[in-house]
Amino acid sequence: MKRTIVLALAFVLILGVFSGCAGKEPPEPVVGEPESVKIGIFLPTKDDGDWNRAGDLMKNGLSELGYSVVLDYASNDVDTQITQIVNMLDSGCGYLIIAAIDCNTLGYVLDRAKEKNVPVIAYDRMLMNSDAVSYYVAFDPYMIGRKQGEYIRDNLNLDGSAGPYNIEIFTGDPGDEKAERMFSGAMDVLNSYIDEGKLIVRSGQTDFKQAATAAWAVEAAMSRMDAVVSANYSDGTTLHAVLCSSDSCAKGVVNSLEYNYRGAWPIITGSGCEKENVKYIIGGKQSMSFFCDTGELASRAVEMIKSLVRGETVLVNDTERFDNGNLVVPSYICEPVFVDIDNYYAILVESGFYTEEELN
Repeated sequence: MKRTIVLALAFVLILGVFSGCAGKEPPEPVVGEPESVKIGIFLPTKDDGDWNRAGDLMKNGLSELGYSVVLDYASNDVDTQITQIVNMLDSGCGYLIIAAIDCNTLGYVLDRAKEKNVPVIAYDRMLMNSDAVSYYVAFDPYMIGRKQGEYIRDNLNLDGSAGPYNIEIFTGDPGDEKAERMFSGAMDVLNSYIDEGKLIVRSGQTDFKQAATAAWAVEAAMSRMDAVVSANYSDGTTLHAVLCSSDSCAKGVVNSLEYNYRGAWPIITGSGCEKENVKYIIGGKQSMSFFCDTGELASRAVEMIKSLVRGETVLVNDTERFDNGNLVVPSYICEPVFVDIDNYYAILVESGFYTEEELN
């Protein structure tokens, strides 16, 4: 009789853990010492200051809670990232935080995570076409893109002038759904002006795949901008604006224009407030950016894991908008901060994010 009761209680506990880890209900608190909780963090590359900072912040935050944490970078290689995650799952990992290199290629490892009842947090980039994604934490990519489009609209006075104005478009990696959302946000503002001929994309590269920048790489953006200038602006034609989804794209565009373009300097957007790009803003080479505080994003991911481990309700602020093609993923969406020449000092220096010396 006692043995039957013990088995029944064990079965109830197991059911509680399984139902909690599916992403719909929080799991039961982990039994045992904190160090028995094993967490894997998987980020695209170390060749980026934001990814390095994010990795360190999450690893340190989770380690301070007593958890066992493994942090891996994949050098922007999808197969490497898949292998890293599979190895982590096979080693008994209980929770995953993943910033995918390609948001559409991790179906196999996500299926493995679901089979093992391992909650998965999509960090900064949504994991697409899988029902194994428990939560998503990111800055709102659509809003960033829309604000970039509105900035160009307002600063070219598209509603109050005849135009036409020349514009080129640079967005992010074709495998990153965040890049698609940013592109959609911007083009929802700008498409009507392109359609009426007030904005002209002389390169003709107006759809997402044409405007995409592999791995968000500076070199890729610079190479494409070289070709665009050579074919369309080398005769002195003015380029009025360049929509750049990210600071890395903007950096490539600026580098190219400095060498190849002799016309009036265009409006150039960006996002990320990378150090070199803030210097561009100060020097008049880049018009604006968005400050997406890595510390805020990392702390949200840490709090999600802590709540999952303790069986508490995970804090989210959006349960409607972020459909990954298989389910609407409960999300915590952080709000980026607009930065330009007028407010960069208050937002980035007075806050301590950068020192004056770093931006000189």
